[in-house]
Amino acid sequence: MQIVKRIGVVLLWIAGPVFVFAGINNNDPYFVPLRGAGNILLVAASAAAVLMLLRRDFLSRRGWSGRLLIVLWCLPLLGITVSRATLVLRERSILEAEPALARTLGQHFIVGYSSFDEVARLAERGLIAGVYVTRHNLAGRTADELKAEIAALQGKRRAAGLPSLVVAADQEGGIVSHLAPPLTRLPALASLAELSEDQQKAKAEEFGRIHGQELASLGINLNFAPALDLRPEAKRNRLDFNTLISQRAISDDPAKVGAIATAYIRGLESAGVDATVKHFPGLGRVRADTHHFRADLDTPVDELEATDWRPFRDVLSTTHARLMVGHVAVSALDPGRPASHSKAVIDGLIRKQWNYQGIVMTDDLVMGAIYQHNVCTAVVEALNAGVDLLLVAYDGLQFYRLFACASDAAERNALDTAMLRASETRLRRARMVD
Repeated sequence: MQIVKRIGVVLLWIAGPVFVFAGINNNDPYFVPLRGAGNILLVAASAAAVLMLLRRDFLSRRGWSGRLLIVLWCLPLLGITVSRATLVLRERSILEAEPALARTLGQHFIVGYSSFDEVARLAERGLIAGVYVTRHNLAGRTADELKAEIAALQGKRRAAGLPSLVVAADQEGGIVSHLAPPLTRLPALASLAELSEDQQKAKAEEFGRIHGQELASLGINLNFAPALDLRPEAKRNRLDFNTLISQRAISDDPAKVGAIATAYIRGLESAGVDATVKHFPGLGRVRADTHHFRADLDTPVDELEATDWRPFRDVLSTTHARLMVGHVAVSALDPGRPASHSKAVIDGLIRKQWNYQGIVMTDDLVMGAIYQHNVCTAVVEALNAGVDLLLVAYDGLQFYRLFACASDAAERNALDTAMLRASETRLRRARMVD
């Protein structure tokens, strides 16, 4: 029995720091599963551990080690309290932001959400430009309920005298079909690559039309598709749990990717839904999964222009598609800095060399390649580089932190006003602002 007790004490010493870490970092995106019921369990387990230690008289019988163990198990409760208080204070500060500043910065944010009431407050105050809906917004609900919710958000925008929200989804087909069911689960566009050229275009346009009609029926007006990354030659990276680009890329042939994507976009736009091509500068050549890690693209620019970037240039020059920039660093242009907030890539290459004056948005800024580093720097550099929309998808609560980054930069005059004016012009041209 004595051995069992000692093992129990050792386990408490081991588990304690883990619980403390979870409590202190409760607002971190990696701890999203702990929120709600998970937090209740964390608090209950910590409180139970403290009560057990007190009942067994660890406070006096075990000396300093016993007291330290009790303090250790009090820290998760303190960590959760501080984390929650920090979030509440930040939320209050953002919601009370000066209206002009709120709308100036808010027109650059698209956020994912779980709480209608919370996102409605952001929408009617002009703190966001749009929302991102995905499978958790449909969990336990019907398509009609989601449609009504989107309509209610748009109603609040109209009542506030603000432009309609961008309502975005990620419905590529294949493994990325976040709203299917209830929407139709179509095959990936890669399934069309071996058809004849005419069949490719006809089927791709049909897929786009189906996606567009179904998304539009819910009130969704922007789709994060198609993916223009070239299919990688290398074997799948075993540490790639999320990107899975080998299953999503249309082809390894740039011309084929461009033709199929253009036809798909034509079908999507025919239903009144805008397309977003992604994930520039391309994920086909990189091994790291930017959901968790930094990634570098070390290929020379001339080679990229002839291969990986050709579909992007072809599609952007012949459609009205938006461009999503991912978190891969282009070593030849801006080594070490993710393209999503690189001025050399966005302003130098895309805007000036390619002369693309459409909407540029980031991939999700809650990904590890950005969030686990200096996310405030990324937000400010992205806006100063000419990015129009900042995506905060996986964990919408991070919006408050990212907006605070932009707001603080504005107060310090660290935002490039010329870039912001140019972005507002593009947003107005795209009818995203009045």
